[in-house]
Amino acid sequence: MSEMQDYKSSLSDFSSRKFETFSYLPELSKDQIRKQVQYIVDQGWNPAIEHTEPENAFDHYWYMWKLPMFGETDVDKILAEADACHKAHPKNHVRLIGYDNYAQSQGASMVIYRGEIKS
Repeated sequence: MSEMQDYKSSLSDFSSRKFETFSYLPELSKDQIRKQVQYIVDQGWNPAIEHTEPENAFDHYWYMWKLPMFGETDVDKILAEADACHKAHPKNHVRLIGYDNYAQSQGASMVIYRGEIKS
């Protein structure tokens, strides 16, 4: 059996918390985020932006930034909305979601901006 890494995370340690799969990887570059947005568009999924305070990320629903961008295929427009959300709420986590309307579920979800962590 291969060695598996135990990620030391706990609710009491905000800096150790993980959000979705990409949180276990090194932080994504702008180009890598762009590729993820392009993947969402290529799948025909509807992009959406959500945000929340870091301390509420596990206990509450995330706030919707505007409405989901139904049918939006312009990667630059999607990234501009994510950036606008981050600028409007710089202390919050901001995540990008790709809604699969056929499976009626999230096809992708990733935190693309991490907010300030209070200790």
